[in-house]
Amino acid sequence: MSAADSSTSPPAADAAQGRRAAAEEASAFGHAPVPPDATASYGDHPDQLIDFYRPAPGPGAPAGRPAPLVVLFHGGAWRAAHDRTHVSPLAAHLATHGYAVASVEYRRGPAPGAAGGPRDSLPQQPSEPAYDAAAPAPEEPLPPAGRWPETFDDVAAAVDALPALAVTALGAEAVDPRRTVLTGHSAGGHLALWAAARHVLSPESPWHRATPSPVRGVVALAPIADLTSAIRLGVCSGAVVDLLGGADELTARLPDADPAALLPTGIATTIVHGTTDNVVPPQVSEAFARASAVAGEEVVAAWLPGTGHFPLIDPSTAACAAVADEIAQLAW
Repeated sequence: MSAADSSTSPPAADAAQGRRAAAEEASAFGHAPVPPDATASYGDHPDQLIDFYRPAPGPGAPAGRPAPLVVLFHGGAWRAAHDRTHVSPLAAHLATHGYAVASVEYRRGPAPGAAGGPRDSLPQQPSEPAYDAAAPAPEEPLPPAGRWPETFDDVAAAVDALPALAVTALGAEAVDPRRTVLTGHSAGGHLALWAAARHVLSPESPWHRATPSPVRGVVALAPIADLTSAIRLGVCSGAVVDLLGGADELTARLPDADPAALLPTGIATTIVHGTTDNVVPPQVSEAFARASAVAGEEVVAAWLPGTGHFPLIDPSTAACAAVADEIAQLAW
């Protein structure tokens, strides 16, 4: 049985699941932000920043050996209202497990001054509304998501700059960029998968790499991994269409932006997804896994029963412990 298979739930069960999802979200967003040990710029824009967290001696971390580097991309549907602050507790938690952590900020949507859009810097807002195919469209549309091409420009630039920036920020004795794992949650999971696949892009693409990124692997957390599937399911209130610049641009831009179209990568990939996720439904990760199999590549899929979208980034949960375990499989 697939992770997404289920029978029709009675209204009482749906209500209970909704309450559980709301409680999971409140827990994940209830942690106090954790300031980084250092912050570095990888460009001139105010959002082109990376926060660094120094590794502590952790489980499985050999004494006296530089720590692997975990590169973390936050979620939030690529919208400007969500920034890296909400994953700072996760970043600090991973650092306590013996990893050097780089939490990447990037330009989200829309551009300043765009119709209906927020300014560049906004206070952190509540998370995306839960996905519900039967729910009516909101009366007030959400701001557009992502920027084309700036969101992708930033991710590519950050990953390319990180080896040097990490050593400068934390010291060569603390971090070993040769053992890098990319991770990200939700929209950030999409960006982690995409960053690892740049060598599959057409040589004409501005983001193309001639060789694969020198990373140990990717651990994508409830990722928007298959953009076509996400569009069909209406994930995050149409955020994918916004990210690509509108419906008229889908045909031209999906091949450069969709991790499911950039396969095989030859890079070890693990998907961690809760079976009761109602923000990014498990079907999205299942579609990516099927695309990988067709391309001749096996993805490790860790399905977490009875787990929603937000426990994966909540340090107080067993789901977050499972995330740390999956990273350890690739990092050490």
